[in-house]
Amino acid sequence: MERVLLLNQSYEPISVISWKKAIVLLTLEKVEIINEYDRNIRSRFLVMKMPAVVRLLKAFRRPRKRVKFNRQNILARDRWRCSYCGKKFSAKELTYDHVVPKSRGGKTCWENIVTCCIPCNSKKGDKTPQEANMRIRKRPTRPDWVPIFTTSLSTKSIPEPWKQFCFWGDD
Repeated sequence: MERVLLLNQSYEPISVISWKKAIVLLTLEKVEIINEYDRNIRSRFLVMKMPAVVRLLKAFRRPRKRVKFNRQNILARDRWRCSYCGKKFSAKELTYDHVVPKSRGGKTCWENIVTCCIPCNSKKGDKTPQEANMRIRKRPTRPDWVPIFTTSLSTKSIPEPWKQFCFWGDD
């Protein structure tokens, strides 16, 4: 099944949809075709190029979602850095740490969890940062951002017609 990149009115990626859904949105006059694949779609009365990128014609209000509390979002919030030593690590090399240990009534929530490398986690142990003589580089808070568009794509698997609309940081 061919995938179609769905853009908002200002050409920002918001979703990946099936080509069939793209055709339905097109017939309902909710989208316009920006790029096409070099492949035809045939029906009894119509032959057209398969859409690759479509753009919504009208703005829509996306309900504000709360960021899910999970390991990946904690790592993203802390930018894959240890909150104590500040070094950047891969996801496999990081754990998360309760600032106030669970054994002392610390909760598992955004405001009490930070990413931590294994050596710093071992050093801190079952103590507060002050007791372990360690400093948290940034106070943990609930993020107020929600990714507009999340999907698993690599620069090698992204379709050519999408490339001008997708951006990757070097960080």
